[in-house]
Amino acid sequence: MKSLLPCALVLLGACSSPAPPAATAPAGAPTDPYRPVYHYSAPKNWINDANGLVYTNGQYQLFYQYNPQGPTPGHLAWGHATSPDLVHWAPQPVALTEYKNPDGSNTMIFSGSAVVDSANTSGLFPAGTTDGLVAFYTGHVERPGLVLRQRQELATSRDHGLTWQRYAKNPVLDIGSKEFRDPKVFWYAPQQKWVMATVKADRQQVYLYESKNLTQWTFLSRWGRAGNTVKEWECPDLFELPVPGGGTKWVLLISSGGPIEQFRGQQYFLGQFDGKTFVPDQPYDEPTYLDFGKDFFAGVTFGNAPKGRRILVGWANNWAYAPTVPTGDQWRGCFAVPRELSLRRTAQGLALVQQPVAELRALGKEVLNVPNQAIPAGAAGYEVPFKGESYDLSLTLTPGTAKTLALNVLQSTAERTTLRYDVARQTLTLDRTQSGNVDFHPMFASSLETARVPLRNGKLQLRLLVDKSVVEVFAQDGETTLTDLVFPRQHTGRITLTAEGGTAQMTALRLADLSGAPAS
Repeated sequence: MKSLLPCALVLLGACSSPAPPAATAPAGAPTDPYRPVYHYSAPKNWINDANGLVYTNGQYQLFYQYNPQGPTPGHLAWGHATSPDLVHWAPQPVALTEYKNPDGSNTMIFSGSAVVDSANTSGLFPAGTTDGLVAFYTGHVERPGLVLRQRQELATSRDHGLTWQRYAKNPVLDIGSKEFRDPKVFWYAPQQKWVMATVKADRQQVYLYESKNLTQWTFLSRWGRAGNTVKEWECPDLFELPVPGGGTKWVLLISSGGPIEQFRGQQYFLGQFDGKTFVPDQPYDEPTYLDFGKDFFAGVTFGNAPKGRRILVGWANNWAYAPTVPTGDQWRGCFAVPRELSLRRTAQGLALVQQPVAELRALGKEVLNVPNQAIPAGAAGYEVPFKGESYDLSLTLTPGTAKTLALNVLQSTAERTTLRYDVARQTLTLDRTQSGNVDFHPMFASSLETARVPLRNGKLQLRLLVDKSVVEVFAQDGETTLTDLVFPRQHTGRITLTAEGGTAQMTALRLADLSGAPAS
């Protein structure tokens, strides 16, 4: 969580009065031109980083940075939503809010994580409790205009995250720093202990600690200053994934600078972890990015999802312009659709693959299934016989003799968001310069987002999740992703395909209309 735009939280049960319940959706929500239909956004006010992702009581618990007082950063709390299936979300009462210290300073609750203390290793729950939740967050201590320190604190819940109690002996970890944050805690079974990954943000380093009881922490090691070090490091996540053919790799996620230098983004590193030290597989002189769009940040995962799935949730926005996105005075911010992570062997080596959770397929209604369609050269191209602004579109393209392929979505007379593929360079570019309202901030449409996407067996496979103001692109079955916000002024919702320099072939197209499939 950025220290310049703090998030604040206070625990229920630790305050003199309960935190207010989450507001109900505004009466005009269904007609809001930019509020997504199947991407989660809070009923009102500001949100950013996902926090405390945990599965308990048959529900996925999503906590997140939330401002109870308005649609801009500040006074942020851990908002809360629950879901039985990762696609239908129910807002819950605010979980944690900022609090005053005896010396008059203020502690804001920055990003963190949550675990189920099933064996009551902490001793903080009644004997026999197997479902107690422990949340870890960064206590950001400040006075107006002055950051005093950042330290790690914890809170407990006995009712699956609905109410919380701050630990009386907080902080549990304090190194006297103003840039020490974002604890991610997980159980390391081989040594029967808890591990905490934090960041020393200004040093671009991950600090690792261990504990047997969640309240007393001992330093293990540090690692970092690799990949992208242009901006501070934030929101670490460390977990293990199986490798196709046998074995495992540990994956370290870091939110940092992005593929375009002026913007934030997220990178990942593959390596091994022995309970003490993370050792990367390679020097990572160059970054390996999680998403090549501008609007995917602070993605973290559920550590205990059923069936061993590793599910990622990221904030769909960018700090370069996030406080000014033109969604009005009721709400600001949403999350990308949860993504399931896996490793895949590719021609370029082992890669982290992201795919929308399978549960998304149950939403909406399939309205198109086109097995084959020629795309003639020229501006006329092929128009998909569907108009809309919230849908799930999958297609496979064979470039043929074409030099460039273009897929336009959210298209009207003068607006479009374009996904362009350069056949010779094998690059995929997301272009929102003509997407509608782009002048609310000078950086919003200041550059294009481009990623290298090699053809596979001569084909380009794409899946687009389009949802009013969000476009998520998954190329080659999730080997590359690009996520961008867009704000159309016109709402015709056309979809067209064009080929330049020759003809191309679309060998498959599937479209599901999700306009009636709300995320909450």
